[in-house]
Amino acid sequence: MRRDMSATEAVLAQPTVLLPAIRPVRLPTAAANKMALNTTPTRPNAGPPQALDRPDNAPPRVTRGKADPARNQAIDRHWSERPNRSAATRPATRPFVRVRGRHAAMSRRQRWERSYVRSLVLCDLLAGTAAGATTFGLRFGDEVTSYNLAYMVLSALLPVLLLTVLAVARAYERRYLFVGTDEYQRVLRGGVGLIAGVSVISYGLDLDLARGYVLAALPTAIVSSVVLRFALRKRLHLTRARGGSMRRVILVGHELSVIGMTRQLRRERYHGLEVVGACLPPGHDGVGVSGPQGLTVYGTFEDVAGAVELADADTVVVLSCPELDGEAVRRLAWRLERDEVDLVVASALVDVAGARTTIRPFDGLPMLHVEHPRLHGGSRLVKEAFDRLGALALLMIFGPVLLGIALAVRCTSRGPVLFRQVRVGRDGRLFRIFKFRSMYVDAEARLAELKHLNEHDGVLFKIRDDPRVTRVGRYLRRFSLDELPQLLNVLLGQMSLVGPRPPLPSEVAAYADDVRRRLAVKPGMTGLWQVSGRSDLPWEEAVRLDLRYVENWTLSLDLVILLRTMTAVVRSSGAY
Repeated sequence: MRRDMSATEAVLAQPTVLLPAIRPVRLPTAAANKMALNTTPTRPNAGPPQALDRPDNAPPRVTRGKADPARNQAIDRHWSERPNRSAATRPATRPFVRVRGRHAAMSRRQRWERSYVRSLVLCDLLAGTAAGATTFGLRFGDEVTSYNLAYMVLSALLPVLLLTVLAVARAYERRYLFVGTDEYQRVLRGGVGLIAGVSVISYGLDLDLARGYVLAALPTAIVSSVVLRFALRKRLHLTRARGGSMRRVILVGHELSVIGMTRQLRRERYHGLEVVGACLPPGHDGVGVSGPQGLTVYGTFEDVAGAVELADADTVVVLSCPELDGEAVRRLAWRLERDEVDLVVASALVDVAGARTTIRPFDGLPMLHVEHPRLHGGSRLVKEAFDRLGALALLMIFGPVLLGIALAVRCTSRGPVLFRQVRVGRDGRLFRIFKFRSMYVDAEARLAELKHLNEHDGVLFKIRDDPRVTRVGRYLRRFSLDELPQLLNVLLGQMSLVGPRPPLPSEVAAYADDVRRRLAVKPGMTGLWQVSGRSDLPWEEAVRLDLRYVENWTLSLDLVILLRTMTAVVRSSGAY
């Protein structure tokens, strides 16, 4: 190394530290030469500094006055007159590198996400332990013999096996958690893989393993895991409804797109996205965003990185707009990368689930391929079998309840027990729906005089305190018990357990062309509309939820809706 190092290289060779920006003080030449001759390395706290008139370098107001030696002695302990050892090995021309960091919002989000994943692991361990212990106890009792010793070991290993299979199935990755059905699909796939793996190993090694034990313990563990995960997610959604465990989001796009996305995210808070600000194209005043929506406009598309810092956000959602092309989004991703802020690009597709979309590269350009919805084929045959077997099982389980409700309806008001009405089914076919009668027999005749009291904004007629409803009928409607006879319609193949609401012919006559898409599948006893608020939802939102179900049906989605139906019935919100 050259001995006559220039002044610039000497500065670059020193340890890289972060210092506040301070303007240098220009001293007279004589004073500068005098200070250069008398300068010696001293410790920072060796004594009080000499009083110099340096207004540009004056310390902040909070630190003016006599220094307190006991305040912080860390610099005294680490002070050394020798240069830092890394200065000798670092190249003199090493560029300044900013250390990657996470701001407060990112740390908070990662904290509750890690806690949620830990809770999932504990739930799966509990499901495996309970399934193994229960199955062993029911089959062999409390006594451990040489015959059932192997089953006891298998029961003890079941939680570990379950955890391993779910980890391989990527059931703990955060991209699949919190919302949607991907999490449950991965749990079910992992469970099927576990059953198949145990079967193959026992057959290949010629193990004397009772098939009844395997077919009881493993499915019980999988079902318990799904139920516990569902309960944990419901707790998360309740927390989000109170404003906790939310992502702080900056929306980037045109004003109308920002307003629409803000309304949807505020209505569906279980998604966990809290809009805290927006960035609009140049020339937009943002009156519609900052006024009715109450959002802060932080600037244009060039100010997104600064908006993240100012709003303490951890997620940026880019809406569809022509100004933000591929290069602009890529540069934005680079700016957000250093703080690990999530970048989400919202496509212009409406209510298309991720299972129907795949990214296919074409000459370096990612192309979004959209599959057609599964309205026919083998998957629909599976749904048909699931509906009819499920309806038969539910009729057998709720048989005594159905008999009790029939007696209550018969004894409290005159008229038939069952109410029959013509509804429109799949592809416009008409059928008669069965319900327990919850109104007086002259309800249809009194409908005209109550039309002006309609509280719904669409083609439906709904009022909260309908005078046509009987006393028993109010309780039946509150807990949706009046709809149990529709299990007969499901058994006859006219309806499904899960699907859009069965409409009246008069309602179908008023449908727009897009709304008629609801008739592409069988109507259901429950659906997204019923578990999302029922009669409290506006007509447009009810139609959107039904169309979302038609476009994105899966068997796992049906299972999730059935589980959500139980909680919706207990809450009885929107049921009147």
